[in-house]
Amino acid sequence: MKDDSGMDAIFRPKSIAVIGASRKKGSIGRNILHNLIEYEFNGPVFPINPTATVIHSIKCYPSVLDVPDDIDLAIIVVPKQLAIQAAEECGRKGVKGIIMITAGFKEVGGAGAKLEEQLEKIVRKYKMRLVGPNCMGVINTHPDYSLDATFAGVYAHPGNLGFLSQSGALGAAILEYAHDLNLGISQFISVGNKMDISGNDVIRYWADNEDTQVILLYLESFGNPRVFTQLAREIVKRKPIIAVKSGRTRAGAIAASSHTGALANLDVGTGALFEQCGVLRVNTVEELFDLAQAFSRQPIPKGKRTAILTNAGGPGIMATDSVVNVGLQMAEFSESTIKKLKRFLVAEASLSNPLDMIASANEEGYRKSLKILLEDENVDAVIVIFVHPVHIDAEGIARAIIESSRIQGDKPVLCVFMGAKGEGSGVRQLQVAGLPTYSFPESAAMALAAMEKYNRIRSRPLGNVKKFDDIHRNAVKVIFDRVIAEKRDRLYDLEVNKVLSAYGIAMPRFTVVKSLEDAVRFTELTNYPVVLKVLSPEVIHKSDVGGVIVDLRNEAELVRGYMRLQENLSKLDTPLDDYQIMIQEMAKGGKEMIMGVTYDPHFGPLLMVGLGGIYVEIIKDVNFRIFPITDSDAEDMITSLKGYKLLTGVRGEKGVDLNAAVDTLQRISCLVGDFPCISEMDINPFMAFPEGELCLALDSRIALHPVDSVVMQNYLQSASKSKS
Repeated sequence: MKDDSGMDAIFRPKSIAVIGASRKKGSIGRNILHNLIEYEFNGPVFPINPTATVIHSIKCYPSVLDVPDDIDLAIIVVPKQLAIQAAEECGRKGVKGIIMITAGFKEVGGAGAKLEEQLEKIVRKYKMRLVGPNCMGVINTHPDYSLDATFAGVYAHPGNLGFLSQSGALGAAILEYAHDLNLGISQFISVGNKMDISGNDVIRYWADNEDTQVILLYLESFGNPRVFTQLAREIVKRKPIIAVKSGRTRAGAIAASSHTGALANLDVGTGALFEQCGVLRVNTVEELFDLAQAFSRQPIPKGKRTAILTNAGGPGIMATDSVVNVGLQMAEFSESTIKKLKRFLVAEASLSNPLDMIASANEEGYRKSLKILLEDENVDAVIVIFVHPVHIDAEGIARAIIESSRIQGDKPVLCVFMGAKGEGSGVRQLQVAGLPTYSFPESAAMALAAMEKYNRIRSRPLGNVKKFDDIHRNAVKVIFDRVIAEKRDRLYDLEVNKVLSAYGIAMPRFTVVKSLEDAVRFTELTNYPVVLKVLSPEVIHKSDVGGVIVDLRNEAELVRGYMRLQENLSKLDTPLDDYQIMIQEMAKGGKEMIMGVTYDPHFGPLLMVGLGGIYVEIIKDVNFRIFPITDSDAEDMITSLKGYKLLTGVRGEKGVDLNAAVDTLQRISCLVGDFPCISEMDINPFMAFPEGELCLALDSRIALHPVDSVVMQNYLQSASKSKS
């Protein structure tokens, strides 16, 4: 396939220059040259060093400009003061790609950042592609290239894993760990500062790389999250992406006026992005490799039904607990399976799931039992556990498992060899044969659950971003223009109501009253019960000041409620300068939900949905997604709530209208897309009712970015351009 990205110059070079090649043992310049030679790169290598004539028995040149042949890739390891000149000479030579190992650029700030700006200008000027700076290099194990352009101390086994690391130091440890697990890598890249080639560039390149079937990512930051989302959504339909992201916490939370903002901590945007685009997230590098073993070596299961085969009861129970805890199901063996097992297993064996063959189980027991379980139509996957008794040949057990696992090739088999290490343990045989092997059942269950989740991810629809014909954008623009002109950071309650109405989000009937008599007159036009609310720009959360009186069921209660509201407000430490009172129909029945928006400086607007009441205040049962959301995103946000079953109806109750809730989330997404000046928004509570009844926004608030913020200035410039 033709490469229009220029990435072939990095991963598939025909010739390489090492600028800063050295004779000094232990130096990076020597290690890189040594690795290129030892890994048997299929092309000429040109050491560049102005003070040497020969390095590693290869003729050396003072500059790339002195090399008589063409150069595809240059690896630069000279000090940062010389790196800029080296890059300029590469451009003049016609070099297509650079791996800049040299550090001391943007990552150190100040003068380093300015130096990186110079480097970027050179790369753009000569239309080169550059990895780094401050990186560890690149590997391509394909035999046509045999490229190890790193200074790592171990060599990568060929395989189907593409690995991207944003950390060079961690990249070296990752390569060593993969080597120890006998995991094969197709390509590896340490991206460093991502001055030119970003993570998005790499996964786009790997999307069409036949050698790379599983993509692993270690990330510290995102360059362009929206591009990543678009790419990943499409790629995960063909190959899984597994990621570990550092920087999940922050020392102090920024105060937020809305529930949505308060619930959106530093890591929420990352979690939302990964869920939205189908990336499988893990918490540690160890978990990353647990999944990598399974995904790179075994087929994806077609369902959740898991069989456990063991020679010890305790580990079998541990595995059962793990399987259930991660959301998988214990398979129910067919009668035929049980009959077959009875023919050769000892009477003390447990023929239910987990299948415990007891400690005397031998090679033949494992071979026959695994074969029978894999042939059972009620089984989607098998976890095989072996606890090493002294008198049993572990390598023989491994051979038996390998033999039977190949009979039913479309069902995954994951192994747990407990207490078995080193030579004679059988673990290496299993790994070489393509069977993921773990020390404990929990790791196997977690990896299998991730595989089952991926099966659902790749089959789910991408969805569509809905466009609405019944919204009145211009009416809302008038409101926002006025608020911005008055340099306010939030809308008044009545303004919020008008915005929601203009975007087709229904609310109960209401009116603003100036007296108790006005309130009584309102009840003559509607039905009890009603709610009284204070309206004031000084009040963000009405209930905090006693500014909400609910469930007033007749005129007498309305009178008492009206007086109690005024009394509450009069007792405030700081009396309200100006307020109004709103009377509103009270929605009866239904389920309380919360919907909202908050702005994340890295990801932009985040949309949120959750269960209302105590579920948001205490349990925090909420889900976030990055703008814009599709109909599938909106539905998944709701159905994946922990308390979703409460919305479907329990104990004879009717379920809520899911389509109406999905529609409202999409309307909020449309609103924030039309008006990115919104920084926070809550609809709390959003009252969801059964199908056929109107779902209602009972209380809402909208805050805007400060007028002098970058986001607001961009919004104003965009609005100005659209006028012209």
